[in-house]
Amino acid sequence: MQAKTVVAPLDRVKILFQTHNAKFVKYTGTHFGLFKAGAAIYREYGVRGLFQGHSMQLARIFPYAAIKFMTYEQLKIALGRRISDNHVRNFLAGALCGIISVAASYPLDMIRVRMAYTTPTSGVPAERVWTVARMIYNEPAYRFGILNFFRGFPLSIMGIIPYGGVSFLTHEYFTSLARSRFASVASKPPDQQTRGRRRKVRELKSWAELISGGLSGIFAQTASYPFELIRRRMQIAGAHDPTKRGNAANVIREIWHASGVRGFFVGLTIGYVKVVPMFAVSFFTYEKLKTLLDIE
Repeated sequence: MQAKTVVAPLDRVKILFQTHNAKFVKYTGTHFGLFKAGAAIYREYGVRGLFQGHSMQLARIFPYAAIKFMTYEQLKIALGRRISDNHVRNFLAGALCGIISVAASYPLDMIRVRMAYTTPTSGVPAERVWTVARMIYNEPAYRFGILNFFRGFPLSIMGIIPYGGVSFLTHEYFTSLARSRFASVASKPPDQQTRGRRRKVRELKSWAELISGGLSGIFAQTASYPFELIRRRMQIAGAHDPTKRGNAANVIREIWHASGVRGFFVGLTIGYVKVVPMFAVSFFTYEKLKTLLDIE
């Protein structure tokens, strides 16, 4: 939750860029577009505008992160009994825990994206959570309103496989590297290790934990970004035409014809700026809690 709050303004701008918001499309692909867009939001809506939709992000991240890290540890143990290659095990455990956590929290993400995408007239307050939820539910695109909350869900599942798999794979790899090849500079000296614990791995210095987490975020974001962008476009389709479900093939064609390959990576720079501190903080907290709770 701390990590998400730190990067919330970046997330708002990234969603506006990804969804090709009419008010902010002029800033995409320009020098300092991130800062210009952020300044424009601040001028028109104030600080609250930079955090629009963040309340739903906090509501989503609690079950998402709890389920993700809990299931990862359980899956790593279960898969370890059948898979001898640690890299394959870590990737599969990360991908599967990502799928489970996304499935459990997707409707909340849908509401968050709609709230972040909306740019009301200056002076008009942003729509409340329940208002947005009712609007999504009442869209006639699907026979059953609950299905409107799962627009782009198959794309999300396809994207979370490389995102979750690569993030845990690279984090485990970099922390293992820090404890072995770079142990002399990255590991805490023996007198600073927590005493009387069952956990066998050596504790790393804070900067090593943060760097490992940040690097894993860069690799994960790069591997999954096109899926994320297409999913975002599908999630806001109902805001333009409530009768349309949103078709991945059509979205892909539109992006390709408009911008080519580069179109699938609009906002990726912001993604990097966002995920480095977010992953660094989240994995740092994860490792510190494992040490505190004496979990292997």
